[in-house]
Amino acid sequence: MRKMRLGLSFVVAAVSVLLLVACGDEVTEITEVNETGMKVIEKGEDMPKCTSENEGALVYALDSATAYSCVNREWTSLNGKDGQDGKDGADGKDGAKGEKGDQGEQGKQGEKGDQGKQGPKGDDGNDGEDGTGCSVEDTGDGFALVTCGEGENATIMKIFKGMCGETPYNPATHFCDFRDSTIYKFITIGTQTWMAENLNFETDSSYCYNDSAKYCSKYGRLYAWTAAMTACPSGWHLPTEEEFETLFSAVGGQSTAGKMLKSATGWTAFSGITNEDSFAFSALPAGDREPLGYYGYEGARAHFWSSTEYSSLGAYGMHLHDDDDVANLSSSHKHVGFSVRCLQD
Repeated sequence: MRKMRLGLSFVVAAVSVLLLVACGDEVTEITEVNETGMKVIEKGEDMPKCTSENEGALVYALDSATAYSCVNREWTSLNGKDGQDGKDGADGKDGAKGEKGDQGEQGKQGEKGDQGKQGPKGDDGNDGEDGTGCSVEDTGDGFALVTCGEGENATIMKIFKGMCGETPYNPATHFCDFRDSTIYKFITIGTQTWMAENLNFETDSSYCYNDSAKYCSKYGRLYAWTAAMTACPSGWHLPTEEEFETLFSAVGGQSTAGKMLKSATGWTAFSGITNEDSFAFSALPAGDREPLGYYGYEGARAHFWSSTEYSSLGAYGMHLHDDDDVANLSSSHKHVGFSVRCLQD
């Protein structure tokens, strides 16, 4: 609502006072103030009493900016009353729930494609060239030459027949004692295969002649009988007295076996004696070691233990002398040191 405020110097004459009362879009116009004029007061509570005597009087209260008229003994505001507030409109109803749509149909699976055709078979490859043959030549020194092909295109390879440690050997004529990588020559006499060298494998109760290593290199070691019994390498053994007798028979008999078995060199020369070494047994005159540690007969005698015992203190052995062609079998004390020749099992 819009209100009009009047000043204190307001002159009531033949003046028309226009009071506008707004309520919504409506306007009330009040004109006419009589000659006596409108009384202006500061506060509405100071308004005079409305009686029949001042019927029609006009009063304007500054505190409320309101004009009043005395009508029927009551002060009545000349300002229009505020219209009543309009009522709130009713809430709208909820809309109806929509229906659920139908589910779409599932698509169909595509059909399986046809299998591809097999490709054509490839052509067969060309036949390979004929291979060339190889030949093997024994060089006699533990090697063999293998030749493959012919002429300028031939390939020659030198191969080891056997290796003993880092040393090649020919298995047809030698064997390796793998315990210490020592190579020994062997020979076959009759039905027996013998070592053609004296055993040189170190064991307890074995010795070098005069306790010098150079004699072990030359003659092999000298063994007490108990040591000789286990000294031979695998596949070989200490021969029995009977096996020595078999050897004598193979070389022409015991009476001449000495000159047939002794090496052609290394023996002390003796008048009328010729050592033939006809079967490459090559018996060397290594001498012996006495039980008290004395050495003797190097260059003059060769003694070889057998495994056959004579008694608890003695065993048989083969004995060769520089002054005789005979090979003897006789017993000796087991503590004496003799050479060893092993016989193949």
